[in-house]
Formats: sequence, C-alpha cells, structure tokens
Amino acid sequence: MQIHVVKQGQSLYSIANTYGTTTEALVAANELDAPEQLVIGQALVVPITGQFYFVQPGDSLYSIAQRFGINYQELARVNNISVDQPLSVGFRLYIPEQPEPTIETNAYVEPYGETVSETLENSARKNAPYLTYLAPFNYRITRSGELIAPPLNNFATIAANNQATLMLVVSNLEEGAFSAELGGILVTNETVQNTLLDNIITTAESVGFRDVHFDFEFLPPENKEDYNQFLRKAKERLSNAGLLMSTALAPKTSATQEGEWYEAHDYGAHGEIADFVVLMTYEWGYSGGPAMAVSPIDPVRQVVEYALTEMPANKIMLGQNLYGYDWTLPYVAGGEYAKALSPQQAIALAREQNVAIEYDYESQAPFFFYTDAEGNRHEVWFEDARSIQAKFDLIKELNLRGISYWKLGLAFPQNWLLLEGNFNIKKRG
Repeated sequence: MQIHVVKQGQSLYSIANTYGTTTEALVAANELDAPEQLVIGQALVVPITGQFYFVQPGDSLYSIAQRFGINYQELARVNNISVDQPLSVGFRLYIPEQPEPTIETNAYVEPYGETVSETLENSARKNAPYLTYLAPFNYRITRSGELIAPPLNNFATIAANNQATLMLVVSNLEEGAFSAELGGILVTNETVQNTLLDNIITTAESVGFRDVHFDFEFLPPENKEDYNQFLRKAKERLSNAGLLMSTALAPKTSATQEGEWYEAHDYGAHGEIADFVVLMTYEWGYSGGPAMAVSPIDPVRQVVEYALTEMPANKIMLGQNLYGYDWTLPYVAGGEYAKALSPQQAIALAREQNVAIEYDYESQAPFFFYTDAEGNRHEVWFEDARSIQAKFDLIKELNLRGISYWKLGLAFPQNWLLLEGNFNIKKRG
C-alpha cells in the first residue's frame, strides 16, 4: 500500500499514472464521493503491492533500505540498479512488500435506542473481516448485579460469519455517565458480584460471547485493590467457563498518576490478571476541551512505554479513535462542545470550505482551519492515512498485541486498507 498526499495541481488521473494504477481503483479504495475535487493535503491510499519511495535530499540506498527493513543489495536488485549508483533527488524506488506481523484487532460498536441502525449494522458487517473481536457497547449493570443488554440485532451472526470473537462489554455506566457509586458497589459487594458473574456467564453462553471485557471507569481511588480482587475472582469464574477476560484502562504514564479517571486502574494488576487490556489512548483533544489532536503520537507512546514496565507487550491493545472534532474558536471552558466527525466527513468539510489540509508532524495528525457562514473561526483535527500509519508503526516497533478501535460507524476506509496492508489479522474462529 502507498500513501500519497495530494499537492497543488494534481488530479486523480495524474496520481494514478504515477503509481501505475487506475482512477477507478483509487476511487474505490478511498471511497471518493467527489474524485474530481481533491483537497490539497488529502492523504490517499494507493492500492498497490509494496510501495514506491521518492529519494529525498541526504538519502542513500543503505539508509532507505534500513528505513524499510530490507537488505540494501536486495533493494538494488529489485530496482535493477547498482549498489554504487548515486541516487538523484526524486528518483523513484520500488519497495517490495515485507512480511507482515500478526496482531489482534477489536472494534467497539455502540447502538443507540431500542435497535441497531442499518448504518451501524452495515459498518459492522463491512469491517468484521478485519476484526479479531467485535464489541457491542455495552451491557449496563444494575445495583443488584442484573445485566441490561444493548440492542444486538445481527451482531452475533455478523461475528460468526467473519470468524470474529464477540466481546461482552460490561460497564459501570448509569444514567448515561460512569458512576463511582455503582462501581464501588460492584467491586465490594460479594452478593452483587456473584449475581453479576452468574448473569455474565449465562449471557455469554446464550448469545455466543467468548470474551468478557470490564470497562469500569471513575472508580473511587480507595477501591483500587477492591477492583483488583474483583478481577481475580472474575478471572477464575470466567476461565472455568471457557471465557477470556479483558479490561479497559485509562491512559496513565505512572503508577502514581493522580485524577479520578486514573487512580483505581492498577496497570500491574490488570496485566497480571487479564488475558489482555485495551489502553484508552485517545481524547487528549476532546469535545469539551481546547482544540488539539485527539491521539497525538508522543503522549500515546508515553502511555504505552509506561504500560510496558507493568505488563508484557503481548497483553497490550493500543486504543485508537476513528473520529475527529470540529472546534469553534476561541475555546471557552464550559462553552460550546466540539462536533465529532469521521475522517471522510472532515475531508468533505475541507473541500466544501475550499481550504487545504495541513499536517502536524509532532502530533502526527492532520488539521485545518475554516471560517463558517456566520464568520466563526473553526479548527478541525482528525485522522488520516498518515496518522494511522504512525500508530501501526508504533505497534510494530513495540511488538504490541494489537489495536482496538473506538468506534464503528465512522467512515475511515484508509484505515482498513492500511491495516490489511500492515498486518495479518488473527482470527479466533
């Protein structure tokens, strides 16, 4: 797979010619709804085997080979050049496809109301081939330990047809928010715990869930060890029932990090007890905060590097957003919330506003500004092929278990193309 960033004066036809493909292939791969109106700065995925690299100032055959993990003599052979040949800037080299590591993937899917929308079900069906786990969000818990199911419609069938493991997500959400009080009950009251675990196992067997995923957030700090003990108890019960167990963890960078989201999440204990964890490495830029990248690469790396001091890499799933935000400027604390949008919607908005997409290399994220019809200035941060490739490179570098997406229903075709191009996806069948 090749990532191409659109430049001034380029057309889909000229880009296709550069890589020896067709405009039809580019339209289909990137789901372009206005192929004749490309946006400057838009990142396209070119669906070819391997990729091309254009020599930059300071490059050598050896440095390019090192960058792509290939022997420099093999790189010369593939491109029919001498190992001693000087490389001029702009010279095109073909980089052959490299062996792909195997990872696991998860995606949450969040239905609203009494049924699953057709759009959301189609998104699950379309992307399930790329998933190890499909995670309907979420089963809520009453204070007596009963489960309140989300609408599932055809999720179980979709998972089974695509050899994706259905994940039973349970949370301490109550009346639309994570409840510290409910969470405290769940991790301290043994009667409620026994009822809850009985109901989880019964539900898993009847529906076909094979992993149970605890997403308990904003627990009181004094309940940290209670949560650990609950997980030990749950792990024993669930393992005996033939079920995997995983947890969601707030993005911490130290064991002593303060804050109501962080303190009850014990990375060391979760790494020891659970089969795997999902790090919620997103929402640095969030709807109620100032404009910035949602998952900037350096803070994400810091969370993962801390996690690696507490648990093995093969237990870590990197959390990844499939959305961005459109902020109205200036930011005012407590003011208007930013509007969430998909990567495809962000590109369409840039096109409608006739603005170029920029890229912040420090955050590894695309962004742009525009002024609306009322004269309000906006700042938009989202994900594109470059930003998701940066996360894939991090997964490879640190040999992580895989990636977990929040959430399906947001169009980002470049992600799935690059996921397939970078990795073999493990299926548990």
